[in-house]
Amino acid sequence: MSIFKAYDIRGIYPEQINEKIAYKIGRALVEFLKCKNVVIGRDMRLSSDSLFKALADGITDQGADVIDIGLSTTPMLYFAVANYNFDSGLMVTASHNPKEWNGIKFTREKAIPISEDTGIKEIEKLVEKNDFKQAEKGRIIKKDILEDYADFVLSFVNLKNIKPLKVVMDASNGMAGMIAPKIFEKTNIEIIPMYFELDGSFPNHQSNPLILENRQDIMKKVIEEKADLGITWDGDADRCFFISNNGKFLQGDFITGLFAESMLKKHPNAMILYDLRASWFVKDMIEENNGRSRMCRVGHSFFKQYMREEDGIFAGEVTGHYYYKHNDFYTDNGMIPALQMIELISIKNKPFSEILKPTENYFISGEINSKVKDKEAVLKKLEQEFSDGKIYHMDGVSVDYDDWHFNVRPSNTEPLIRLNLEARTKEKMEEMRDKVLEIIRS
Repeated sequence: MSIFKAYDIRGIYPEQINEKIAYKIGRALVEFLKCKNVVIGRDMRLSSDSLFKALADGITDQGADVIDIGLSTTPMLYFAVANYNFDSGLMVTASHNPKEWNGIKFTREKAIPISEDTGIKEIEKLVEKNDFKQAEKGRIIKKDILEDYADFVLSFVNLKNIKPLKVVMDASNGMAGMIAPKIFEKTNIEIIPMYFELDGSFPNHQSNPLILENRQDIMKKVIEEKADLGITWDGDADRCFFISNNGKFLQGDFITGLFAESMLKKHPNAMILYDLRASWFVKDMIEENNGRSRMCRVGHSFFKQYMREEDGIFAGEVTGHYYYKHNDFYTDNGMIPALQMIELISIKNKPFSEILKPTENYFISGEINSKVKDKEAVLKKLEQEFSDGKIYHMDGVSVDYDDWHFNVRPSNTEPLIRLNLEARTKEKMEEMRDKVLEIIRS
């Protein structure tokens, strides 16, 4: 199986991704982009340092300079490329994957992502060909961006609005443990930290809060501490997840809807984007607040592309990705939503559970994964079974009825089918969820 995926490179270290391949990838990126400089950030994974060194050797041997920003979150890498007008960037991370994994995310200028359709395939071909010309060796230049990045993130909220809330934060031993203290030291909130020590062996739990066992600690802690809310992140801190004051984990589409309301108060009639798995709650909130909306394919490269096309100011995904516009820079970010939610709760001056009351009228399945042998056959079967609904193929198969809707999409990296379903009543949701799952798993 190739390590060159739809949005990035991902594989098990050192069997699939290693220093030898990383060196060639460094050379291939410079050859493909004809860039003069490449910013590199890296997470705390056990293999990230040695992969960084190999990438840097490849880039400098191909004649470009490396801008080394050291340990960083993925959004910090995006910020560095866009803010200082560098040509390109690489982030050494496997995001939320288990400790054995590592990977590389690519961007060109203005932190525009390079995906399968816009360059990853070409980079893969150059790596396979392995025919690079000699060049005058580039330099490695260290750059500290932490202060500038903290100021950038803080610029999205008014600190005067923020009340001294009590917030449990779980960094999952990932990169949020480095950046969260820097961001929140300028606020008056009380942080109860969990697993802030950087540790690529993930001794407490994996860095994927979408899996129930990885968020149980913070859900308990929020209740124990009688906290106003809980916030947790994945390994490279480009995604952010929320726990209400009563210990309930919240889907990203409900958060997107809440943020849409507050964003539209600041930016009337603005364009807000959401993903095709989202609850009706998102579109309803955008319409109620006189905003404009567009549905998107899943994946950060699609969201950033659509935001550029539509001049969107904000976007959100079910899986905890939130996207922001800043001048001509479009980025997903894990710290801005954390601040935004603290500001929103402070302004509304109500418990988080009260603010969430309107979401109780929406009945969603959450994302349910099923292992299947033949993904295409499953999608065809679903189309036949629900041919009387409105069917579209933006990403996998989506079917809309008046009182329920669902999306089923294949995973890009695993033999999985992912189901998201919603209905007007809890009973209907459970009935149709079970019916669709029976078809998928039969």
